[in-house]
Amino acid sequence: MKRVRLGAGSGYWGDMLEPAVELAKRGQLDYLGFDFLAELTMSLLQRAKMKDNTKGYIPDIVPWMRTLLPITHAQGTKMVLNGGGTNCVAAADAVMADASRAGLSGVRVAAITGDDLTDRIDELRAAGVSLQNMEDPSRSIDEIADRIVAAHAYIGSESIIEALDLGAEVVIGGRLADSAVYVGPLMHEFGWDFGNADWDLIGAAITVAHVIECAGICCGGMSSQWKNVPEPWNMGFPIAEFAADGTAQISKLPGTGGLINQWTIKEHLLYETHNPSDYRMPDGIADLTTLRVNDAGSNVVSLSDMSGRERPEMLKVQIGYTDGWIAEARVLIPFPDTLAKADRCEEIIRKRLDIVGLTPRDLRFDRVGIDALAGPLARRPRRDPQEIELRVTAHVDSREEAMQLNREVTHVTTIGPVGTAFGAPLRPREVIALWPTLVPRELIPTSVVIEEVASSVAIA
Repeated sequence: MKRVRLGAGSGYWGDMLEPAVELAKRGQLDYLGFDFLAELTMSLLQRAKMKDNTKGYIPDIVPWMRTLLPITHAQGTKMVLNGGGTNCVAAADAVMADASRAGLSGVRVAAITGDDLTDRIDELRAAGVSLQNMEDPSRSIDEIADRIVAAHAYIGSESIIEALDLGAEVVIGGRLADSAVYVGPLMHEFGWDFGNADWDLIGAAITVAHVIECAGICCGGMSSQWKNVPEPWNMGFPIAEFAADGTAQISKLPGTGGLINQWTIKEHLLYETHNPSDYRMPDGIADLTTLRVNDAGSNVVSLSDMSGRERPEMLKVQIGYTDGWIAEARVLIPFPDTLAKADRCEEIIRKRLDIVGLTPRDLRFDRVGIDALAGPLARRPRRDPQEIELRVTAHVDSREEAMQLNREVTHVTTIGPVGTAFGAPLRPREVIALWPTLVPRELIPTSVVIEEVASSVAIA
């Protein structure tokens, strides 16, 4: 029975490179996938692209591909990633330039376009798409129309399949759904087709992709079993061996740190899952409740009885828009009477804001180490701690107001309790808020550009 070996090389922008290199060298992989994006990342990358049209992709992918491509090219492993962000063509150009300098002949790199809807908002509205806010349907897109920074659709595997059919060795997408990075290669390898789909098999592919998409997190990272995880500093990233019958095994390389058992897998199955029986992705809907998870050896888990349903007609679109500024400042408070001093500092700051007429949209005081996580539910300690960091954060309308708040916080060092000091000043940062909505799939066509060292051809 045919089996395809998929390795997870990254779970986020800033992940460790070494586990991906080990997978490339020793994993005997058919494919190595990379997830680099979070929901806010696209807006941040769009801002970078607006300043420099050669930017807009995850900068990590250039040095990463420079390190990995000589290994994967020799091994025959293909790579699929969503690190192209808002500028997949520029990302592909940069990767191809490095491949050329390394003398790697015959490398084909594909760039996927079409998920960027930033300049199509008016067109979509004219076509009758309301762009209704999924979390608050009473809100109208009109209230943020003049503050939109970026709009990107979560797209599926269609263009990944096309790129692989055209012989691409590296496929670079933008807002590819995390699971598509792995579903696309499986559909290509097994010849599956959305027009005559076996949705249980596609559901199985989505389920397996969900298990491994965050790399080390299913191998004992972020786990309740953290005390029993060997050498997390040498974390091994997961390998999924997917069989044609829709079963799979999850493992990691021998000699690497981390832990894979049925509980680490089950923990990650719950990650970012709102309804286990209705796990919606662009490629299909997985039903995680039919899944059977069993230990199959040391650091090996088998997955079976996976299922799914037809893919949704609507695609999620995440619109990023500017929504004020965040001010943040820190006050360092020494023993004795640290709790009372922190209370006094908070009172002083609140009164100063009243005097200068600054009313933040939201204002928060955290006593780090006491209530920064639990907030009002936290119990105060019976004894004063040796020190307290009072963190002050505020959501305000303008950069000027954010700077004003930071100035007011510094005053507690001279008019507050003895020994009080302020931490290193933090620059105000603009808030990019998210507007989730749905757009019909047929209004979001994607395309592929295949690049080689000396040529480029667009495929509609």
